[in-house]
Amino acid sequence: MGNEIAPELVSASRAPIGIFDSGVGGLTVLKELYRQLPNESIIYFADTARLPYGNRSQEEILQFVREILSWMNTQGVKMIIMACNTSSALALETVRCESNVPILGLVLPGARAAVKLGGKRIGVIATPATVASNAYGNAILEIDPLVQVWQIGCPEFVPIIESNRISEPLTKKVASQYLSPLLTAKIDTLIYGCTHYQHLEKVFKEILHPSIHCIDPAKYVVAAASRELEVMGLKNFYKPQPTRFCVSGSPEKFAQLSRQWLRNIRVVEQVELKVTFSV
Repeated sequence: MGNEIAPELVSASRAPIGIFDSGVGGLTVLKELYRQLPNESIIYFADTARLPYGNRSQEEILQFVREILSWMNTQGVKMIIMACNTSSALALETVRCESNVPILGLVLPGARAAVKLGGKRIGVIATPATVASNAYGNAILEIDPLVQVWQIGCPEFVPIIESNRISEPLTKKVASQYLSPLLTAKIDTLIYGCTHYQHLEKVFKEILHPSIHCIDPAKYVVAAASRELEVMGLKNFYKPQPTRFCVSGSPEKFAQLSRQWLRNIRVVEQVELKVTFSV
């Protein structure tokens, strides 16, 4: 009898984890959640009506994130993962103190992993907004001030992925142009500073030297989420609910694009946020 879990904790542990991105990039984090935390119920939200985030201002990103978090909280989530590096870089510190549930971002777990793996010459590919924030550079140098960091903004990658042009020859040409300065700098480690970019890994591997370590922060933010749930006593040990997929844009377009990476996407809901479009 002494090992019984209080009913209120059972209810809280069964609550879903909320995860959001501007589009399909966050599916790389979702797949890690399935792998590392298979009992957790998940709500995935893609703000496809307003993607890409990478060229937005900090004010816009902060507004978008607040709207998404507000909606997530109405869904009764127990934790939120920003599966979007741009949001993590520009909004996490501000909204974290406004939330009643823990919010995890990608930047710090990715930076820690790169340094822990022995990176001394670290390259970061990310959206222009993430690069401009210098979030990865600051995080890496705070962990190890002796590391050298090069950051490249890659505005064309997200549109390429979201329009399903990964296998086109032009994609490799664009990737080669972005990676060229990092190869010249003789990096030993490359951080995918946008969750979309893992979808291009096959292209990157054709360009990069095999000795370069590629860091996908998705793996490490989910490991951090697992530890936090453990500490809070909120891990779910019961059968999870089916993942809910929600978008602010076209459900059909998201479902069609996503099924090449996740076969369990059957129903996609359209969600009305308090949307402010920028033209």
